[in-house]
Parts: sequence; structure tokens; C-alpha cells
Amino acid sequence: MTDTRPGVDPFNTDAAAGDGYVYTTTSQLSSRLAVARQQDLILAMAHFKGKSVLDIGCGDGYYTLGYWDRGHPSRYVGVDPASNAIKVAQGKKGDRPIEYRVLEGKRVPFDDASFDIAVIQGVLHHADDPQETIREALRVARELVMLEPNGLNPGLKVIEKLSPYHREHNERSYSPRQLRTWVENAGGHVAEERFGLFVPMFSPAWLATVMKALEPAVEATPGLRAIGCSVYVMRATH
Repeated sequence: MTDTRPGVDPFNTDAAAGDGYVYTTTSQLSSRLAVARQQDLILAMAHFKGKSVLDIGCGDGYYTLGYWDRGHPSRYVGVDPASNAIKVAQGKKGDRPIEYRVLEGKRVPFDDASFDIAVIQGVLHHADDPQETIREALRVARELVMLEPNGLNPGLKVIEKLSPYHREHNERSYSPRQLRTWVENAGGHVAEERFGLFVPMFSPAWLATVMKALEPAVEATPGLRAIGCSVYVMRATH
């Protein structure tokens, strides 16, 4: 049965129409570069090997496959409220023992401290209650690894207001300070954080090529990275 929840509908439509989300299924250079960089940033901060991992908001499973293949966790579970996305993820996992479940409501269907690591990647800027999502992640896992759009990037704030896609998907980015506050309110402690990614998705190939060449310098430059990079990555513990 397909969900009929307003916040879920756009994602169900996207997953059903394209056998996955547009940014994970496209061959466009900019999106491929951006998706790969996000994956690298998560893998650099999360130590998945031999760990049990819960992916909250796993979407169509594209990132999940990469984290299983490259991170070598002992167990990987993905949950998402969009049933069509979960259906796509199930169809693409092959013989990997990844578990997928449709997420009903705000509560994650697992006991306290059931996992070593919880991953929240690109979820909070869609969520109706971001702090509750963080609270649930820290309830079921000993460690949280989070990647979200960088709310300090002025370009992102403009896109959120003007882009029909962003408005339809209820996107709104948050500052690192706000994310830290939510983590601390949930009983977590920020252990590591960084800014990354300079290549914008859905940009022309020539621009993506130029910005990819500049990306290492932007990520390494204090001040510039805080407003120039498009994502913020955090690792938090209890």
C-alpha cells in the first residue's frame, strides 16, 4: 500500500517514477560527484567495520549499498517512511543481507541501544520534528553520524525559497549551531564535525568540473568552508 501522508507523498512519487530518486539515478556529472563526495564524507567520519548500523531515512537504498560494500558493517538496517523508496531499495540490494523496513510514525521500531551507530543523512531538512528524529537516533544507537545541508551557505537558502522542487519537498537547512543544540538537548556530545562538498547537484558539467577542482581548497580553508561548502557532517556520542 502506498503512503498518503503529505510529507511522504513527494518521495513516494519520486521513487516510483524513476525507480529511485533523481539525484541517485541520474548520469549527470554534477550529481554523481556530489553523491560520491557525500558518501566519502560519511565513511571518513563513521567507523562502520564490524558495527551494527541503523540508517534512518535510507531512501531508495543507494547510499546504503555503498556503506555496506565499503564500510563492512556486521549488520545494516534501513528505515524510511516512503514505502515506494523501500520497495526500490529491496529490489536493488541483491544478495546483501541488508534489512529494510517502512517507518511508521516518529518512533523507530527498535529498543534502546540496539545499534552501535545511527546514520541520519539528508533527512532533518525534510523532517517535521528534527529534534525528535535526533532523539530517536541517540536512543537506539550509541553513536550518531549526521550529514545535512549547510544552513550557513547563502546559496542554499536562496534555492530553498525559489526552487519548486525544494519547496515541494519541504526543504529547509539548519545552522550547525542549531544541529549541535538539538544533539545536546537529546543527551549527545559532539565528538567531531566538518564542512564538505563544493559541487552543486544539477549544475552544468563545465561548472561541476571547475568546482570539483576547487573543492579541496574550499574544504581546507577556515571561514570559506563554513559558507562555501554545501553540507555539514557531525559525529556525536552519548
